[in-house]
Amino acid sequence: MSQAYNHEQIAAIIATQQDRPGALLPILHDIQDALGYIPPDSVAQIASALNLSRAEVHGVITFYHHFRTTPPAKHTIQICCAEACQSMGAEHLVAHAEQKIAVRKQGDCTVQPVYCLGLCATSPAMMVDDQLHARVTTEKFDRLIKKIGGGS
Repeated sequence: MSQAYNHEQIAAIIATQQDRPGALLPILHDIQDALGYIPPDSVAQIASALNLSRAEVHGVITFYHHFRTTPPAKHTIQICCAEACQSMGAEHLVAHAEQKIAVRKQGDCTVQPVYCLGLCATSPAMMVDDQLHARVTTEKFDRLIKKIGGGS
């Protein structure tokens, strides 16, 4: 996507939301939904439209873990690290996943520890893109990664 296109798309998103009370969060969500991330150079544009400082906008973006300032990887792997999954080896699974993804060196996957995917009774749990997986072992992880494009 070109820079000009991003600015035009961001301007359109801002225009639809800026008169709402508390418009910043809806604008940030809409930009991320449209582009996959919030471009850092859009902070000044958002701040100007909402009569906020760039620091205020940046502070909100960095406060919420949901928002990202870089384009997302092709695949997102979320591994639950809450108590039930942790007790069933989630920390080991995260370490294994990060090592496997690093070996791929393609940048097409991101591993994110998260806290509760709602599969506590069948832990450890993970989500690959939008698909939940239960009772994940390192072997099951490796099979799932192969399905989404290789893996070592």
